[in-house]
Amino acid sequence: MTVREKVIAIIAEKAVLDASDVTLDSSLDALGMDSLAMVEAIFAMEECFDISIPFNANDPEEGRFDISSVGSIVAAVEDLLAQKVT
Repeated sequence: MTVREKVIAIIAEKAVLDASDVTLDSSLDALGMDSLAMVEAIFAMEECFDISIPFNANDPEEGRFDISSVGSIVAAVEDLLAQKVT
């Protein structure tokens, strides 16, 4: 599985959707994810990829982790993974 496929699978699981319902353009709100599901998805991604995601659950818009769309989340995870390698 690619990073994109894993992130989509995690988001789909936490949103209780099929992975085919999740597109890169989807926002978490449009997928029906509440704040608890969002935090659970972040934790699942941290565990899956062995990374630390700079996410502020109290103020998600202020964090350095862009959660505006599934595509932005995939890009941010890929960036964190690239930083981890170097």
